[in-house]
Amino acid sequence: MLMDTQSLITNHSKSLIDKFENKTAVIGVIGLGYVGLPLAVEKAKAGYKVIGFDVQETKVDMVNAGINYIGDVIDEDLRVIIEEGRLRATTDFAFLSEVDAVAICVPTPLDIYQQPDTSYVVNSTRAISQYLHQGMLVVLESTTYPGTTEELVKPILEQTGLRCGVDFFLAYSPERVDPGNKFFSTKNTPKVVGGVTEACLQTAVALYQEVLEGDVHKVSSPSVAEMEKIYENTFRHINIALANEMAILCDRMGINVWEVIDAAKSKPYGFMAFYPGPGLGGHCIPIDPFYLTWKAREFNYHTRLIELAGEINNAMPEFVVKKIGEILNEQCKSINGSTVHLLGVAYKKDIDDYRESPVLHIIEQLEERGAKVIISDTCIRSFKHHNQHYECVTVTSERLKDADITVITTDHSQFDYELISKAASVVFDTRNAMKHCIKPTHYYLL
Repeated sequence: MLMDTQSLITNHSKSLIDKFENKTAVIGVIGLGYVGLPLAVEKAKAGYKVIGFDVQETKVDMVNAGINYIGDVIDEDLRVIIEEGRLRATTDFAFLSEVDAVAICVPTPLDIYQQPDTSYVVNSTRAISQYLHQGMLVVLESTTYPGTTEELVKPILEQTGLRCGVDFFLAYSPERVDPGNKFFSTKNTPKVVGGVTEACLQTAVALYQEVLEGDVHKVSSPSVAEMEKIYENTFRHINIALANEMAILCDRMGINVWEVIDAAKSKPYGFMAFYPGPGLGGHCIPIDPFYLTWKAREFNYHTRLIELAGEINNAMPEFVVKKIGEILNEQCKSINGSTVHLLGVAYKKDIDDYRESPVLHIIEQLEERGAKVIISDTCIRSFKHHNQHYECVTVTSERLKDADITVITTDHSQFDYELISKAASVVFDTRNAMKHCIKPTHYYLL
């Protein structure tokens, strides 16, 4: 019996690896967002037939029309692979029956109680289980808490009667997308992979080695890979919180925190520069560390450092609004009735993503205090927040002159900082975006 099982593992795994190597495998990607679409494109560019699955018909229609909506995907790449028939998108999960391997790239948000919402992962896994077949590889890529792959995904798939590591293969490989990064993309970023069994690991590694240029780093289990991803984002979360706390303290002491950081990073070892800002944004850093705080309670451990960092980072939008009030007060004005021109709603430089952007909270607080808020963003034309629609306007001399204060909340490269310097009467720079520009008379730095 042991020999038969080993033979099944060898045959199923070898057959699938052969399909990866000769590019005859059909690859599925569930979730065509910031993670899923770039991954689907790279797999199609590598020579595979790819089927993308999403519940949003708008996304599916755009992909099938060759219309790109993700900044990290090259428009021409998407158009070519659609025209050549290497990628198609669908809302019909019955097509999972055609795939040899499928990656789950769906959101893992927090619920209203700051606990992981795994419903998207669960629903995707249940959809796969309806069409799971022998020799199929399933890889979870969504960021989540340690244990999700083996405690949540594996039992659902094994309810089919198929055995993990024997009949099908299951692994976890965290996405490492950094939106707007000009040097590292899905294609060349090293990939971490953890399989439930050795056969699962080797099968998943074989696929990524065929698709990606970056190294594939093997770990001993899905839990290690899951923890690794959260550790990456927690590292940034905590160090950004330290930079933000230093900014608050330096503000009280009359010290330029940006000069402090520049001086500190002159040390060639033992220091890595992180910078303050108006708060954290994006789907990863503000959220992922709290998966770990939730999971830690199961082991009777309180992650004090992570939660404290969260308090500091979450308080930054309020600190920015407080500083706006102080700056206006120096001009004998109040927030109530003042025109505040915010430059940038995206959560980071040169991207069109405003998920969890701290600027949204700044807008809320300014409007609650009676300010007239004008918003400009070179990457975003309009956006919605709490069912309210906002239009982003072009930065002009007239708008800069008419504003009581101009606040740089996102340091987009396409902003004309020389124009801002000449036309704006009062500037509050939360990103040190004007460090190389001539400063206006009334210039304030976070």
